Amino acid sequence: MRIFVTGGAGYIGSVLVPMFLSEGYRVTVLDNFMYNQATLLDCCHYPDRFDVVRGDARDEDLVKKFIEDADIIIPLACIVGAKACNENKVAAKTTNLEAIEMLLRIRNRHQPIIFPNTNSGYGTGQEGIYCDENTPLNPISYYGRLKVAAEKAVLEAGNAIVLRLATVFGTSPRQRLDLLVNDLTYRAINEGYIVLSEAHFKRNYIHVRDVARAFMHCIQNFEVMKNQAYNLGLSDANLSKRELCQEIKKQVPELRIIEDEVMKDPDQRNYIVSNAKIEATGFKPRISLKEGITELIKGLQIVQQRSFRNS
Repeated sequence: MRIFVTGGAGYIGSVLVPMFLSEGYRVTVLDNFMYNQATLLDCCHYPDRFDVVRGDARDEDLVKKFIEDADIIIPLACIVGAKACNENKVAAKTTNLEAIEMLLRIRNRHQPIIFPNTNSGYGTGQEGIYCDENTPLNPISYYGRLKVAAEKAVLEAGNAIVLRLATVFGTSPRQRLDLLVNDLTYRAINEGYIVLSEAHFKRNYIHVRDVARAFMHCIQNFEVMKNQAYNLGLSDANLSKRELCQEIKKQVPELRIIEDEVMKDPDQRNYIVSNAKIEATGFKPRISLKEGITELIKGLQIVQQRSFRNS
């Protein structure tokens, strides 16, 4: 099987691509390496099954050249996060939406697409009520609106699966420290305290390796799962920021948690999510939040620079 991955050298792709190769798939990655990362060097020892192209996922002629023989398309290329999208709205729109519309236009309709969305599209949920795949999407950030529009285009085009990812955490060869669990663990280890605004705000979480496993699950069960969206998160990790910090404190006992009752969080997402639909297909995450925090604490002995972020 031949898989074409845009953005394959990013946070998720740097875990996913080696997993594909270890399973015997042939993989072509298109990435602009905008963070000067060298995360796929260990894949180069697969001379017959791994190809990497330095280029832009918005370049239609380039994408056409490499999409033609693909059995599966996975468009990971994205300006990720509300802050990064607000800082460069043109790049965000052309990458997160227009490049997806281009892919849908030029692909053969028999070529399946597995598209990663974010469950931040749920915006602000109702207290105590789980958001499932039938819950209306109400994104409150420019990033969320672009991703929701792209999901709509993908599902309308058909022959596709959408994964609505919870907030991802854990270590990756292309590490990020701006994701909430990763960020708070960094602060706990390096600063010793965390200041929380609107500490009651809740969201769901998922380890980056379980995200990669979910893509594999979608490929293996594509005909059963296609043309639908699936929430992807840990069902036992619908946690408030306060609860998340308490989980970190269990492993960093000296951590001080300070709640600011006045300051507003610029990220107003607040919801809990049901992951029952994807679990009914046989997929269950393997890595707990506790295990992920342990992993991050170890990883922060290696990665200590705040430059490991998207904005």
